[in-house]
Amino acid sequence: MGKLFAIADLHFDGMQDKPMGVFGSNWENHIEKIISNWQEVVSDEDIVLVPGDISWAMYLKEALADLRTIHELPGKKVLLRGNHDFWWERIKYLNSLYDNMMFLQNNSFCFEKFCICGSRGWICPGSKNFEEKDMKIFTREVARLELSLQSVNSDRDIIVMMHYPPFNESNEENEIIEMLNKYGVKKVVYGHLHDKYSFENTIIGEKWGIGFQLVSADYLNFTPVEVKYD
Repeated sequence: MGKLFAIADLHFDGMQDKPMGVFGSNWENHIEKIISNWQEVVSDEDIVLVPGDISWAMYLKEALADLRTIHELPGKKVLLRGNHDFWWERIKYLNSLYDNMMFLQNNSFCFEKFCICGSRGWICPGSKNFEEKDMKIFTREVARLELSLQSVNSDRDIIVMMHYPPFNESNEENEIIEMLNKYGVKKVVYGHLHDKYSFENTIIGEKWGIGFQLVSADYLNFTPVEVKYD
């Protein structure tokens, strides 16, 4: 087995008119940047985690061209749903599409040295925009994370991928952190964040005995980053 990489928030176009340049000049031609950088750093022996916001497509048929593009890139890929992945459906069918792409939902994937678990997550209690209706979604994501963690039948290290950061803006502990500690998770990769303030104020590094790594594409200058898990 080769190296482990991660990159979130690909935001491939999904046959939609979504020019990402409106979010900053660094997003101009971002798809070409991601493809070129991916081909430069990732080999076919490597594994790449893609924790959400994969395609702007609204329906699976619109996302297929983007999924084929990812399929053709080097490495094995583990993909997770983000808040913009409205095309995501029928997990069994998604997992039948490509032999080098694995879709994570209430399940896990084990490799030689580690197992990959995760869930999309949601904005956490205590967040400034958290409302009563968000608690139902947050609680569901906690349950999905536990289903994924419970599916591991191995003593290998567990790496968790989430789309949302598993804490609020004040970086407070919550049920997700308790769940990660319960199952002995030592590494979490997450995305979703896209502005300088968030980059500077989120958790990057170790807290609560867990190593957190931000892997939003723009934070990584649109280049998959190696994930260290030892």
